[in-house]
Amino acid sequence: MAERVAGAEIERLIQLLARLPGLGPRSARRAALHLIRKREELLAPLADAMQTAREKILVCSQCGNIDTLDPCTICRDQRRDPNVLVVVETVADLWALERAGAIRARYHVLGGTLSPLDGIGPQDINLETLVARVGEGEVREVILAVNATVDGQTTAHYVTDLLSHLEVKTTRLAHGVPVGGELDYLDEGTLSTAIRQRTVF
Repeated sequence: MAERVAGAEIERLIQLLARLPGLGPRSARRAALHLIRKREELLAPLADAMQTAREKILVCSQCGNIDTLDPCTICRDQRRDPNVLVVVETVADLWALERAGAIRARYHVLGGTLSPLDGIGPQDINLETLVARVGEGEVREVILAVNATVDGQTTAHYVTDLLSHLEVKTTRLAHGVPVGGELDYLDEGTLSTAIRQRTVF
């Protein structure tokens, strides 16, 4: 059993950092030490920013994006095409498409994918509000911008079936998104091509 070399407060900081994606125990220790060494330049402003985020950041009740406003800035933007709805798995995917600047549409964040092996069913992701939004009649096209993974494609098929009784065209991303690829890791050019060359699902 490894001996603890730091106080309880530092250990807690390391354990919390280790929960972040991409940070294991070693990386968390390095990050914690760096933050402590740069206490005034990094640690204090980071603590303030996290407190502000905790108090002010909301989940948009319309699309599932995160913002300090509800509805979010994207949902409020009158310059966006209200007839096109881009369905994504996560907020990170929404941000990736926005960085690419490939489309000026509205979004719907599912908050995950269907994954029977992990016990994630239709009731666990944001499907009910998607059907309600499309059912209002303004949306003419739903673009399924989900990851090209098994769970992503399973979700895309399920959504297509779910919307089949509504008068809406369902398309998906085309060339440029590799099988097994995730949107957040793709470059802007690839995402722009995938949006432009989308096909009927």
